[in-house]
Amino acid sequence: MANNSYSGVKNSVVENNHGGDFGCSLKDLRSLMELRGAEGLGKIGESYGDVHGLCARLKTSPVDGLSGQPADIEKRKTAFGENLIPPKKPKTFLQLVWEALQDVTLIILEVAAIVSLGLSFYQPEDADRTNCGRAAGGMEEEGEAEAGWIEGAAILLSVVCVVLVTAFNDWSKEKQFRGLQSRIEQEQKFTVVRGGQVIQIPVAEIVVGDVAQVKYGDLLPADGVLIQGNDLKIDESSLTGESDHVKKTQTKDPMLLSGTHVMEGSGKMLVTAVGVNSQTGIIFTLLGANDEEEDDEEEKKKKEEKKKQRKNKKQEGAAENRKKAKAQDGAAMEMQPLNSDEGGDAEEKKKTSPPKKEKSVLQGKLTKLAVQIGKAGLVMSAITVLILVALFAVDTFWVQNLPWVKDCTPIYVQFFVKFFIIGVTVLVVAVPEGLPLAVTISLAYSVKKMMKDNNLVRHLDACETMGNATAICSDKTGTLTMNRMTVVQAFLADKHFRKVPEPDKLPPATLDILVLGIGVNCAYTTNIMSPEKEGGLPRQVGNKTECALLGLANDLKRDYHAVRNEIPEEKLYKVYTFNSVRKSMSTVLKNADGSYRMFSKGASEILLKKCCKILTASGEPKVFRPRDRDDMVQKVIEPMASEGLRTICMAYRDFPASEGEPDWDNETDILSRLTCICVVGIEDPVRPEVPDAIRKCQRAGITVRMVTGDNINTARAIASKCGILNPGDDFICVEGKEFNRRIRNEKGESCNYEQETFHLVRAGQISEQRSRAAQ
Repeated sequence: MANNSYSGVKNSVVENNHGGDFGCSLKDLRSLMELRGAEGLGKIGESYGDVHGLCARLKTSPVDGLSGQPADIEKRKTAFGENLIPPKKPKTFLQLVWEALQDVTLIILEVAAIVSLGLSFYQPEDADRTNCGRAAGGMEEEGEAEAGWIEGAAILLSVVCVVLVTAFNDWSKEKQFRGLQSRIEQEQKFTVVRGGQVIQIPVAEIVVGDVAQVKYGDLLPADGVLIQGNDLKIDESSLTGESDHVKKTQTKDPMLLSGTHVMEGSGKMLVTAVGVNSQTGIIFTLLGANDEEEDDEEEKKKKEEKKKQRKNKKQEGAAENRKKAKAQDGAAMEMQPLNSDEGGDAEEKKKTSPPKKEKSVLQGKLTKLAVQIGKAGLVMSAITVLILVALFAVDTFWVQNLPWVKDCTPIYVQFFVKFFIIGVTVLVVAVPEGLPLAVTISLAYSVKKMMKDNNLVRHLDACETMGNATAICSDKTGTLTMNRMTVVQAFLADKHFRKVPEPDKLPPATLDILVLGIGVNCAYTTNIMSPEKEGGLPRQVGNKTECALLGLANDLKRDYHAVRNEIPEEKLYKVYTFNSVRKSMSTVLKNADGSYRMFSKGASEILLKKCCKILTASGEPKVFRPRDRDDMVQKVIEPMASEGLRTICMAYRDFPASEGEPDWDNETDILSRLTCICVVGIEDPVRPEVPDAIRKCQRAGITVRMVTGDNINTARAIASKCGILNPGDDFICVEGKEFNRRIRNEKGESCNYEQETFHLVRAGQISEQRSRAAQ
């Protein structure tokens, strides 16, 4: 969600409760999106008829979306607000100065400097010194009293330098991070339909009435109502705390909320709330309400009402959870609502006493050292004062045998003050005032040096953290590689092609079924678009693996857009979307004669096991036996994987009309007896700068490991290309299941973690996380 200035937020929330030229107002849409499930569906049916009626009210088309005309977009922004959430108010420079002054070492220096500076200006009254002993004369050298303030002033100056350097560094980095955050948010794009064209626009440009395409992996940037969905499941834990995925359908629960993640499936939604009017925006506004002083009393009351309603809802929800737990486990689980009285008191305490900023290891050691030095200096200064006082008393009243004369009292006090000043001087000299300054300046220099390497850090202590790193675990796709997938090899028509074949070398029937399968069995949100600059590479939008398959269709001189125009997404009979369990995607088409054809694609080692036939050079299917599969694995898949290619199998299955409609819920039976069309090898090239960077890390004593969800042979090949694995090295490649088996006992609890980790660190392993659950 884009963040921007806070200007205009109140107006968009409170005053714009009108729909302008639209058939529903902002208030209507906000109240609609506060409902869930059947309640939301009932409200849509009662007020608008159905989602198409809501589209008509908002003057948008569920198929073609908005027209995209600037005047219409501006009108919608005025009526329903912009998709912007105000950022948290940054700390001022004075606040950063105050935070920097909290360091224990600096506090000791400040106290010592103030005491030293104050005593340097103490001048006792003159008295007749003739009867006060010979020690009274010449107590101070000429000019010593006038220069006594220099010590305290010098210490204060060093403290000021440290504080200003630290505060200025934090302020400048905070400013740079906000600029970077703003830039990232401007680059965040989402897929919408405008004027019948699927385009990507910045998240901040989404308006109410837009028809947005959602797919697996998306973070929803606005609230909306589902228009069309394919096995859509949403993770709403960021809003509700419930980890179970919520299935969204037009007939049961069509409400989609901002800030939630799409975990499975795809679909289209009508945007109904954006920015501070969306669910995420409302939460941000409530969280930030205490930081802003509200002048409008009515607004205060409204927010208090909403808080009470949310509090009651949460308490009711907690009570229901307790009842469910009691019914399931036979005993009531004690659950404390977040907004209970006790919770509220705790929250108030947290607000009044915010947690202190954690110190880094170096800062902690410096603070400990400063305290130890301070204690030792205090003891030595006290001993020094006691020795000077005792020496003066013995010399004056015993050796010289002088009586205590009232007129000499100011002189004696002057001696004692001088002794105290000497003691303070010992304490001040003991505390190393240059140490904090030296550390701060060196860290600031390190920050500047890291910035030249495009490594932007917010706080000075991050340099120390980076300097202590001994291991780096890196993802593969997009981090070590360019995340630009391309099909470079294919096993097609009974032949292994080392490069994409010419279309005339393939049977027309095989080519037709391949392009049809690619067109309908890749998410419609995935597209190959023209390059931004003339002569550049085509832009890949959406899932990169699917982009590689669409690129294969283009390389075969076929237009997959023609397939999608003939069979729009609404005509797909059923879609089994990709997830970490299936590791495949399947799309079912219903033919005119009542039969069905299902296209599937997925990891070759999984999908080939479900194939019983394969297309031959003539385009006809033949029997595909387990022995044939083993031969293909040895002669095709393993050689591709050893070259760092990701292997994808494409297959199909026909369901005759004579057998009736299959049981689509029985996935095990549906995804079997497939006919293999082809196996393709997809390359994701290693970034050119990666091998050199890894060599530098290894020379610095940092172990680099790769953690990926790809095939273990592909992972090993990419690791070798990057330099993570070198010939002759002692290394180990471990799959996620094996890694978890080593560090967990039979109950699933971590055991011998340090021992196993130490073993794996020495071996320099690659751990492959095969599934989300295995983590």
